[in-house]
Amino acid sequence: MKVSRRNLLQITGVSIVIAGLLPRMAFAARNALNSMRTGVQPGGKTRIVIETASRPSYTLVYGENTLTIKLSNTPANDSVSAKLASGTLVKSINQTQIGDALNIVATLKRPIAEIPKNQIMILEPNGDNDYRLVIDFTAATSSAKATTTAGDDSASKSEKKHVIVLDAGHGGKDPGCIGKGGTKEKTVVLSIAQKLRSALRDAGFTVYMTRSDDTYLKLGDRAAIAEKKKADLFLSIHANANPSRSVKGFSIYTLSEKASDEEAQKLADAENAADKIDVDGFENFSKDIRIALSALQQHAVAEMSEEYANGCARAFNRGGIEQQPGPAVRHAPLAVLRSTVPGALIECGHLSNAAEEKLLKTSSHQDKLVSAIVKSVKNYDFEV
Repeated sequence: MKVSRRNLLQITGVSIVIAGLLPRMAFAARNALNSMRTGVQPGGKTRIVIETASRPSYTLVYGENTLTIKLSNTPANDSVSAKLASGTLVKSINQTQIGDALNIVATLKRPIAEIPKNQIMILEPNGDNDYRLVIDFTAATSSAKATTTAGDDSASKSEKKHVIVLDAGHGGKDPGCIGKGGTKEKTVVLSIAQKLRSALRDAGFTVYMTRSDDTYLKLGDRAAIAEKKKADLFLSIHANANPSRSVKGFSIYTLSEKASDEEAQKLADAENAADKIDVDGFENFSKDIRIALSALQQHAVAEMSEEYANGCARAFNRGGIEQQPGPAVRHAPLAVLRSTVPGALIECGHLSNAAEEKLLKTSSHQDKLVSAIVKSVKNYDFEV
């Protein structure tokens, strides 16, 4: 799992700098927008300053004549209006709430090129100021065009291609559940996964499959593939069965908190823990600290998985796909999800229900499922 933020963890009085350990959702506290302003810097640079109560987690999104600063886990603040200086490239700044992310959209007078990292700073609190995200930029030259990054309902076109690993459940000697009409789960989910692979690749993602044919894989091997491919998201595709044949509809599972806690010590004790948790000298820490770091990692992955699962459930609901009675997102100690990669197990429907068994075999319904999953992946906030 690749993240860019550096975090400081205080454990037993020892300060440990953890490079890339905590994803954006490791802590539940929400940020707060305090102020927005622009200014002019030497060399004719335009400066945008976004002040927040805690350290901001951000993504820049480039449009034809816009710059969007996406702050994760931050609510809009209608009481804050941008203070605009004269002589800058900024015409206006507005706020838009998308899920838990706040989009601060600067409308520009001229297109800009992708902003170099050395022109983006996060300043620590100082005096009366809280954290400040400072961005300096100039208008694009004829040879430097702005990089366009897609919005929340389309695939990212930034340089980084996010890696998705798709797991078609069961396979080989393991047929999974079998419908009354003889439909095997392993066959249906492989068809859905293959369609999903094509759709996600068309949307700009790098996609791998744990199996692309009727092959049997152990559960641990499936999660290991996601680790090996350094996946940003792991999706295990399944179909369900219920003793009551009237039950139908989708549900989505993430790894339970209890399972995460159990995995913490296993991960800390594993020979390859240092590879999974990107902390220099991890193996040299005491066992208690290794377990604490591993537990923190597992908790962060659980939070990210929960965020994806909720977004996926919304996409299914909006796509008119029937939901199983009860909560759409559920939790279980599923071995296939025991990984440092955020992920979810998607039960696409019930083969034990005669009507849904027929539906799951149709190409049109599989396309409907694929469309909803693709939208959920596009809307998922991969960035820190």
